[in-house]
Amino acid sequence: MSRQNTHLESEGAEFLVLGNLLTLGIPSYKTYTNMAGYDITATNPEQNKSARIQVKSRWRTGAEGFIIKNFACDFVVVLLNRGSKDGTAKVLAPEFYVLPVATVQQLHNPSSKWGKLSLSKIPGFKEQRDQWQIISEFLNQ
Repeated sequence: MSRQNTHLESEGAEFLVLGNLLTLGIPSYKTYTNMAGYDITATNPEQNKSARIQVKSRWRTGAEGFIIKNFACDFVVVLLNRGSKDGTAKVLAPEFYVLPVATVQQLHNPSSKWGKLSLSKIPGFKEQRDQWQIISEFLNQ
């Protein structure tokens, strides 16, 4: 079975994260060239500080994990509830989980060829939903 092309959906997920940051008053921009390790840069121009954000979207509602191999970012935002490959699962409003990269990186298994990380292994994962303020706090340090 060939791999499903989810390029459009992953681009859309990046724009959803960007939109959330902008509506919260966090100046941000999408990296339109392929930057290894991150997709969005959030900024604090007054303090000349930036945060690199990697976006991970899961096609399947109820996905149990995501693949990550590059940790050259400050935060990972995971989006869930995109539906299902066969189109039978209901597409729900996206859920955003904002994670410091250190939290994700400490769970990385170097022996895993795929770099898959189980959401259940992330301490306090559910509490990270919509925690955009941790990006603001990082930018204001």
